[in-house]
Amino acid sequence: MKSVALHNLGCKVNAYEIDVMQQMLQESGYKIVPFDELADIYIVNTCSVTNIADRKSRQMLHKARKRNPEALIIATGCYVQTGQDTSALEESVDIAIGNNRKKDIVAIIEAYQNECPEEDTIIDINQTDEYEEMQLTKTAEHTRAYIKIQDGCNQFCTYCIIPYARGRVRSRSVSHILKEVEGLVANGYQEIVLTGIHISSYGVDWEGPDNLLTLITKLHAIEGLRRIRIGSLEPRIITTEFVQALHLLPKVCPHFHLSLQSGCDATLQRMNRHYTTQEYRNCVAILRRFYEHPAITTDVIVGFPGESEEEFEHTEQFLREIDYYEMHIFKYSKRQGTPAATMPLQIDSALQTRRSSRLQALALEQSKRFRTYYLNQPEEVLFEESKQIDGKTYWIGHTVHYVKVGVQTEENLENCIRTVVPTELFSDNILLSIEFSK
Repeated sequence: MKSVALHNLGCKVNAYEIDVMQQMLQESGYKIVPFDELADIYIVNTCSVTNIADRKSRQMLHKARKRNPEALIIATGCYVQTGQDTSALEESVDIAIGNNRKKDIVAIIEAYQNECPEEDTIIDINQTDEYEEMQLTKTAEHTRAYIKIQDGCNQFCTYCIIPYARGRVRSRSVSHILKEVEGLVANGYQEIVLTGIHISSYGVDWEGPDNLLTLITKLHAIEGLRRIRIGSLEPRIITTEFVQALHLLPKVCPHFHLSLQSGCDATLQRMNRHYTTQEYRNCVAILRRFYEHPAITTDVIVGFPGESEEEFEHTEQFLREIDYYEMHIFKYSKRQGTPAATMPLQIDSALQTRRSSRLQALALEQSKRFRTYYLNQPEEVLFEESKQIDGKTYWIGHTVHYVKVGVQTEENLENCIRTVVPTELFSDNILLSIEFSK
């Protein structure tokens, strides 16, 4: 029995895909071992969202080759697909598999081992309208499953290489999604997270009534499914009609990741983002009209080319106004092959760091305030793992708002949903409870 070690880099879509690849390999008789152990085959699912991600992908491939020079080294994913540095791949990799061919990994490995290697392991991703169908029955997590519902992006933000790595929008059929979720629920999963490259575009590539809202409505009807969490959304999908319909579906978690990137209209325009700050502000108001204290999270890029001090201050003020649960702050990273890489007035790293630090401090302040809101009131928690805190055993899980909560108990609570009353805010942003709600 040959052993396989897998390592994933990048987004939740990549994580879903490597879970499926691992599952297919196990079903085909391969033994899965940790990546830091000796293996016959190493698979690195690469990321190419930034130049740093490219570098990490190369490092992991070199590490695999060094660990076992005789092993079969396979690179899959976005770094392979963009083809930015073929020389690095030639040095470290035996097989390069692009996007939309990951589903064929077992056949590709076996063809290589039989000395009949497949030739078209990297397709022209921009010339396909085929969704790469994969089916997941279990994940590394035992309580929450990420469900890939679409691939590709049509937005072409000026800083982003992903449309070139993932191609145009391709939506997965409703029937295949329902079948996968029904199987996962039958295996004990109580929460699903809908993910993709641009899930707001779900259904735009076909004729017919199905879109993100109709998909969620059909998922909501699955018996045994307790929670539906929605991945990153574009602001323009947030309309009164959309949110009103979601609000009537109690399994949908009131946790909305609304991508922002900048709180300055001039910067948003250079980024080729398709909304204004006023439109974004209106979206948040709609969410807060229908949901009491919804968890609103976002991504922000600081130091984008041309970002003046005034533009940065516009962003900082906008973030204060919106008052998020969580903000993921990223320093702009030049990505070769994108329009932003050649824009004038690139911001030096020292200034990026200063601006990032200011926003990180604001993010911590807002997040603490959001979590504190839930102290001393009953919260339903889906428990996931145990953790030792001050010599005591706590079970840790998340509320529907994705607030982390721990309760002190020796009882095994894995994959249990229980109601607790958090009484204090602990380190690592955990709300602690000493007992269950009566």
